[in-house]
Amino acid sequence: MLKTAFVLHVLTATIWVGGMFFAYMALRPVAAELLDPPLRLRLWRQVFARFFPWVWLAVLVLPLSGYAMAFGAYNGFAHTGVSINIMHGLGWVMIILFAYVFFIPYKKLALKIDHEMIPQAADALAQIRRIIGINLLLGLFIVALAASIRF
Repeated sequence: MLKTAFVLHVLTATIWVGGMFFAYMALRPVAAELLDPPLRLRLWRQVFARFFPWVWLAVLVLPLSGYAMAFGAYNGFAHTGVSINIMHGLGWVMIILFAYVFFIPYKKLALKIDHEMIPQAADALAQIRRIIGINLLLGLFIVALAASIRF
């Protein structure tokens, strides 16, 4: 059970953090360089439409697998140590930030694109970009922290 939880935890974290890294560090600069704003905004809408279901899966699996490991190996969080407690707290911060992105600026992005309101859609995308940048930094920090401890 613990090994399965660990594997699921690592895989979903890799999908989420790796997807953000790719989007932020590779796709974003190329899209900004090659595509005019209307096409770039449509591209991002479609990218998010394909990536966000995977993030929702991560939002479900990461806490469940994390709790399975914490309660299966340590009988709860009282004996896990500060590193795991930090990962736990920051993981919930990441989930909250993603939920905000999904329900507020992403919905606004889609609506503004549908109504050909390009400047407002660009504002929504800029907000998404900032929050994904924060989540990417948090995710990379959590990965580094996880790699530095022994499970």
